[in-house]
Amino acid sequence: MNAPLLAIENLTLSFGASAALNGLTLAIQPGEMLGLVGESGSGKSAAALAVLGLLPQGAQLTGDIRFHGKQARPEHLRGRGIAMIFQDARAALNPVRCIGRQIADALHAHQGLRGAALQAETIRLLAEVQLTDTARLLQAYPHELSGGMCQRVGIALALACKPDLLIADEPTTALDTTTQAAIMQLLHGLIQRHGMAVLFITHDLALAAAHCRRVAVMQAGRVVECAASQTLFADPQHAYTQKLIAALPHRMAAQPAGEAVPLLDVRALRKLYPMRGTAEMLAAVDGVDLQIAQGEALGLVGESGCGKSTLALLIARLLDASAGSMKFEGQDIAAMPADGFAGTGQRRRIQMVFQDAAGSLNPRHTAFAAIADPLRHLLGLQGKALDSRVRECARLAGLPENLLNRLPHQLSGGQKTRIGIARAIATEPALIVLDEPTAGLDAPVQAEILALLENLRLQLGMALLLISHDLNVVRQSCGRVAVMQHGRIVETAPTAQLFSQPQHPHSRELLQALPQIEA
Repeated sequence: MNAPLLAIENLTLSFGASAALNGLTLAIQPGEMLGLVGESGSGKSAAALAVLGLLPQGAQLTGDIRFHGKQARPEHLRGRGIAMIFQDARAALNPVRCIGRQIADALHAHQGLRGAALQAETIRLLAEVQLTDTARLLQAYPHELSGGMCQRVGIALALACKPDLLIADEPTTALDTTTQAAIMQLLHGLIQRHGMAVLFITHDLALAAAHCRRVAVMQAGRVVECAASQTLFADPQHAYTQKLIAALPHRMAAQPAGEAVPLLDVRALRKLYPMRGTAEMLAAVDGVDLQIAQGEALGLVGESGCGKSTLALLIARLLDASAGSMKFEGQDIAAMPADGFAGTGQRRRIQMVFQDAAGSLNPRHTAFAAIADPLRHLLGLQGKALDSRVRECARLAGLPENLLNRLPHQLSGGQKTRIGIARAIATEPALIVLDEPTAGLDAPVQAEILALLENLRLQLGMALLLISHDLNVVRQSCGRVAVMQHGRIVETAPTAQLFSQPQHPHSRELLQALPQIEA
């Protein structure tokens, strides 16, 4: 084997008394895509930030980092041979600076380009990451782009450094399977054209198996196993690797048959938005029909930008529809303005678990306060009754009581998701809308959350609308699946039927893009 492009030896990283890396040793070969997997908190992202010197003040880092065979300090590597794609693509972009200027800033800083050369290279980078409609994109802001488009912009920014090594930290989190496949194809193309290597950090073991020739498994700040992908997944040697693979989604939930009168009956629902600079309207949701039975779990899948999250906000009555009806428990709730729905008795009957578990929590409020908030405002609970109900909901959601006094930044991703679930079930809803509740979680934590939701559904008799880009999650958790494309539901079928005999071309396209682990 050739000399490694990047060699990490016995790297340790601590923040005060807390150790993030504990003797990490890892090597990346030129031109390879190395997968790095492990549970949340295992040190994957910390390793990437340590290599680039993107650590907070006071962090203690020891060990040896060699790049191109030469020892180097992390801060000397940043932007000089190593670039990074961050996990939250939209948050990594400047929200008040247009896309064209952000790419131009990177090109000027790293290549010294100016004037016409700067403009030409900006356009070339957009084309290289397969972004069309360049004139519009140069003037667009991050909030005007889909998740997949933001991810491509992030890759373009990284390419502005002309890196030999690209660190991709969860670059496909919360993307649908077809967009995910397109991003992975783009990364492989970049490897071939530029000869660069990619450190691919992911919680998705199936994705790592499908796209990486070698996979390294991290636990407690160190690599416990590293092998060729096919060997590792067929015959894992370490007990921790065996645990990760065993936690992959593999079963299908049993679900009740639909009732004659559904809990929620959505008909011809539309949501229109004005297109900036024109008199035209864009239909984010375009004539959706959808029914959810009492106590069932319905999965909603589709590409990024197809309207899934907009539909979720409409059903949760956090957004007003432009047209159509939504009968919930026999009453048309679409006729009620969203800002007035909170004052009705039905607000407590429909709750939502948001995609960004951390972003949906007030950073200054404890876990207890987050769960207590709907109980105070919707049920009027106070004192001992409030305290008792908060603790009961935390127990039902699998959140230890000793974490109730912690702030969001003191909790893991899985724990923050449990807070969102506890908050949602607090008012005893009949329907919970879950928008990507397992996005960004590693396989064991994901399995725990899905098992929790299934138990709560059966125990409390509530219905779930589970929105996910991960078809394996939906297959495991839902009795029926609805497929969305361009604002419309194009197919709805029992889960087993949809996965074995999809009828619509877009359903087949999504399934064909699903990563598979080959034994």
